[in-house]
Amino acid sequence: MYDWANSAFMTVIVTAVFPIYYSAVAAANLDESTATAYYAAASALGLLAVAIVAPPLGALADAKGRRKNFLAGFALLGILSTAALFFVHEGDWQLALACFAIGNLGAGASTIFYDSLLAHIAEPEDLDRVSTAGFALGYIGGGVLLALSLAWITSPLTFGLPGASSPGGSIGPRLSFLATAIWWLVFSLPLLRKVPEPPATGGGSTIMGSFLGMAKTFAEIRRFPQAFLLLLAFFIYNDGILTIIRMATIYGKGVGLDSGQMIFAVLLVQFVGVPCSFLFGGLASKIGSKVAIGLGLGVYLLVALLGYSMKTATDFYLLAGLVALVQGGTQALSRSLFASLIPRQKSAEFFGFYAVGEKFAGVLGPTLFATVLFAGESSKDAMLWLMLFFIVGGFLLSKVNVEEGRRQAREAESSIR
Repeated sequence: MYDWANSAFMTVIVTAVFPIYYSAVAAANLDESTATAYYAAASALGLLAVAIVAPPLGALADAKGRRKNFLAGFALLGILSTAALFFVHEGDWQLALACFAIGNLGAGASTIFYDSLLAHIAEPEDLDRVSTAGFALGYIGGGVLLALSLAWITSPLTFGLPGASSPGGSIGPRLSFLATAIWWLVFSLPLLRKVPEPPATGGGSTIMGSFLGMAKTFAEIRRFPQAFLLLLAFFIYNDGILTIIRMATIYGKGVGLDSGQMIFAVLLVQFVGVPCSFLFGGLASKIGSKVAIGLGLGVYLLVALLGYSMKTATDFYLLAGLVALVQGGTQALSRSLFASLIPRQKSAEFFGFYAVGEKFAGVLGPTLFATVLFAGESSKDAMLWLMLFFIVGGFLLSKVNVEEGRRQAREAESSIR
């Protein structure tokens, strides 16, 4: 249910509605390239903050048995900053980006502790199935709220809201921001009430001590070379995945596509992604998680190549369909594969480093876009660079010995007990 809850933020705020509202309304007084560069920089800043706090807080959560407490705290931070977007009007690009960056911190950091619960609530043979089911539910939850948001935006008079050309015409998008915050809050409650807190492991008694223990955590994860190699591969290929997710609609607007068409394409991804996520879970049981992820990266490589030549709404829909095939499955299987390569007693600590790979990936991609645009080049040039992430990341993934990694993790679990 937490996938269902916070996917609303990823869908409405990160991917679909906010990027367009920011470009058309909040940053209306900025030129297009500058607005896009500032947006990419704010996205990178929020994720950089997650990458900095992830490892020490993950270690502290393991030690004190407070994974759910940290999850709730960061979720609340994201919820409040998302609700504050309701007060963003024309020209308020600084407020918009500040709330957006803080929201990314809240969403990203809370996910660390959410992911760390996976190995505690599922048996090893069920990790892929549970992880992909979570992503599928996330697609449904984000898609339902996006559909409601699209209705408010495209047919405001039906809901008694001011029309787009009248005073207060921005109420539709702003109402979707407020609804996202409420949705995130309400649907986080089942996890907080029902999922048991895994036992504390002891040690690491203070936040400062946890920060100082980062070197020890890094040395610990190096003891599991297959998990570490997967982290490195994930760091690289997820850079391309997150950049496509985060920059898709603002990139489409930059090449002249209609806002309604882009939001509809994102909605298409949400609902096509549901069965595809489940299918990826079944595919992994037949050919293995690593091979299934590799197939997904091949599709993303094609997406980056086609994105360079994209010109029409039809092209955008084609790319959306390809992304829908592999997005949820690739990320879900990466999560469950990593969970199977680490000892469960170290889950939050090691998922802190997993989050570093995930969030620094989200830093590098948008930073690449910002750098290319500030240099006077086009967004299409940045799309070509994304191909390298999938090629290099896929190569490193191919070197991971999954069975050896799982054997080492289970031996470590027995030793810790």
